Amino acid sequence: MKQMIADVNSWISIISDLLLGLIVLGITVGILFNDPFNVIQGIGVIMGNIGDNGLAGLVALILVVIWYKK
Repeated sequence: MKQMIADVNSWISIISDLLLGLIVLGITVGILFNDPFNVIQGIGVIMGNIGDNGLAGLVALILVVIWYKK
């Protein structure tokens, strides 16, 4: 059972690293080629929503950062 959980955890880690790399690639392509995939615009919308929600958005952002660092 512990081995199965370790395997699933390993797969989730690999997938999240891949997605993080794709986000970085999307931002780089967006900067170089005028954002054809709207990645930068999407990040701007997310940051705008966090700003509109005030303190609750800030707390949610902090929780996401803490969760991601683990």
